[in-house]
Amino acid sequence: MSFDYIEQDKKHIAGTYGRYNALITSGKNATCYDDSNKEYIDFTSGIGVNSLGFADEDWVKAVAEQASKLQHISNLYYTKPNIELAALLCEKTGCDKVFFANSGAEANEGAIKIARKKSYDKYGKNRTTIISLKNSFHGRTVTTLAATGQDSFHDFFFPFTEGFVFAEANNFDDVKEKCEDTVCAIMIELIQGEGGVMPLEKEFVKQVEALCQEKDLTLIVDEVQTGIARTGKLLTSEWFDISPDVTTLAKGLGNGLPIGAILLKETVSSVLEQGQHGTTFGGNPIACSGAVQVLQKACKKDFLANVVEKGEYIKQKLLTMEEVEGVDGKGLMVGIRLKTKKSAEIAKLCVENGLLILTAKHKLRMLPPLTISYDEIDKGLNILSKILD
Repeated sequence: MSFDYIEQDKKHIAGTYGRYNALITSGKNATCYDDSNKEYIDFTSGIGVNSLGFADEDWVKAVAEQASKLQHISNLYYTKPNIELAALLCEKTGCDKVFFANSGAEANEGAIKIARKKSYDKYGKNRTTIISLKNSFHGRTVTTLAATGQDSFHDFFFPFTEGFVFAEANNFDDVKEKCEDTVCAIMIELIQGEGGVMPLEKEFVKQVEALCQEKDLTLIVDEVQTGIARTGKLLTSEWFDISPDVTTLAKGLGNGLPIGAILLKETVSSVLEQGQHGTTFGGNPIACSGAVQVLQKACKKDFLANVVEKGEYIKQKLLTMEEVEGVDGKGLMVGIRLKTKKSAEIAKLCVENGLLILTAKHKLRMLPPLTISYDEIDKGLNILSKILD
């Protein structure tokens, strides 16, 4: 362990993260190493980001080649990687157009602007409220914090952006009751990730979609954590048989490089006009070149089937552990309910014993690379089993 680096971190970097005592220096697929060459199995993929794991050869090649040619140019000009990625996303998701941002929070901010602009164009300025769900999480900007349905995030940073109300997840009566004349959109996560890996019920989601169609509301689905094959479909909305007006992506699309995307159906694809939204770095050629590689692999049927199979394999293995009360989630988005032990304490012990794992509320959370091997899965689960015992 290089304590010099850790001390320099504490001295020079704002203390907003509760870091674990590991200085990670390299990795391959779902295995990484610290500065003393200690091995770790990674069940986190950078919180759902490294969808192809560490150092995927095709991704590395695409990113390196693009970096050697054109690392950035203003969005006032065209670039091939930007256009190629947009065309591929439209083809594979059925969306009409795409707007590229740099993160999930930025994508969600853009989605909020689109919903309000669409309503303004048709109904005027008094129809601006967005219904979000309690226990949701949509980002850390002032506006996306306001859209987040957890009281713990609604402090310190006053005043928050107005215009959000919160309904109970899986309670359609509550959503309908809050759907007053001022509402222009409903914004949901199909599996509430930071809220504890809590899947919504399909019937509830279908009812919300029907309500949006009935009242001409924009349906926004936040797939920042669930998108790009994380649950065994390219988009988790496919499991729910819905077609949102707006879908937001980030995390797994970039495989480690910053990127966000707003997928726009035809109902909203022409809402934003020239000069009404923009970004300096969105659609960056290097990030887009890497994302093309991610998307090409993630769309393959055998790749998606493997995500489902690995998720089921992990679930069955977890359910044999005495301390595990239950398993929530879908595909390789896994929430582990424990009977007696505290998830934060277990996560810390896991790092000490060579396993990187996440928490979400009271649960342990797994978001491993989609390419994780069964050998890596078994190694990681063996470490977890010993700690839980």
